[in-house]
Amino acid sequence: MPDRWRIRGVEWTNCNCAVGCPCQFNSPTTYGHCEAVQAGLVEEGHFGDVRLDGICFVWLLQWPGEIAEGNGTGQLILDARASDAQRDAMRRIVAGEETTPGATHFYVFSSTLSRVLDPLVAPIDLHIDVAARRARLSVPGLVEGEGTPIPNPFGDGEHHVVIELPDGFEYTRTEVGRGTSHVSAGIRLELAGSHAHANPLHMNQDGVIR
Repeated sequence: MPDRWRIRGVEWTNCNCAVGCPCQFNSPTTYGHCEAVQAGLVEEGHFGDVRLDGICFVWLLQWPGEIAEGNGTGQLILDARASDAQRDAMRRIVAGEETTPGATHFYVFSSTLSRVLDPLVAPIDLHIDVAARRARLSVPGLVEGEGTPIPNPFGDGEHHVVIELPDGFEYTRTEVGRGTSHVSAGIRLELAGSHAHANPLHMNQDGVIR
């Protein structure tokens, strides 16, 4: 059966947890609540007959407690370079539509949101180097974010950490770093030197493609 949709690219996430993010290990959040900015670049993809090559997106997320407790708020920023059809396709993917229940992080996170703000359309400048654990995100007037490696606290160089989740619903392997983000959209976030990770993004309606 052909894919209803498929995307392949890269993704960067910056949340408010301490570096390492206990959520990745099914443990409670560092501060008892979660807020995050997630940005992705679809290098190649489609939703039905709509091509998604080169399209970026930014997803803003905020929960008053643990993610599993729900009552979260989300807002999507769609790429101004995209057509109306491409924007609608990305909105539907992130909303978990036409997705096997629980198969992707888009579906899971969306299922915990009680408030979804209207999407914004804006120019998105996004650069992600997964191996280098570096990222740069700019949505003028709305989001500024930067991802950097973890510095080695005992000398020069970088502290290299990898998380592997063979059965993960977002990735199977991600490079861990630090992130700093300023968000002034419908959701406002101030993240400074907190957890960040960068990973390949390769999935379809049935989950991560391994």
